[in-house]
Amino acid sequence: MPRRKSETLTEAELRLMDVLWQKGAASVQQVLDALTQKPPLAYNSVLTTIRILENKGYVEHVKEGRAHIYRPMVEREQATRSEIRHLVNRFFGNSHELLVLNILEDRGLEAKELKRLRQLLQAKEQK
Repeated sequence: MPRRKSETLTEAELRLMDVLWQKGAASVQQVLDALTQKPPLAYNSVLTTIRILENKGYVEHVKEGRAHIYRPMVEREQATRSEIRHLVNRFFGNSHELLVLNILEDRGLEAKELKRLRQLLQAKEQK
């Protein structure tokens, strides 16, 4: 039975997307060259992962000579929000409140973070 297609980014996909978000557009070789992890990935592994990202709609390519140049179709912020929605739906029954409470109970907030959170809440209340 084939694996179910993941709507979210795997760790490997996220590493490649980070490169594409930083560069804006790149060939497979340019993505591979930008990766700093050890041991290095094989060219075919990067190519396969980029093709998966293209099938998921995260990237598209244009042909430049013999090379395919890949560029992100989804901005980092959009991907982040999608991941959060998935997390909230999967673990917290679509309750953003439960997510926030879980974060607060798990690690608490420093004074600076608490101040920022209060400012955000006040701004939301005033709208």
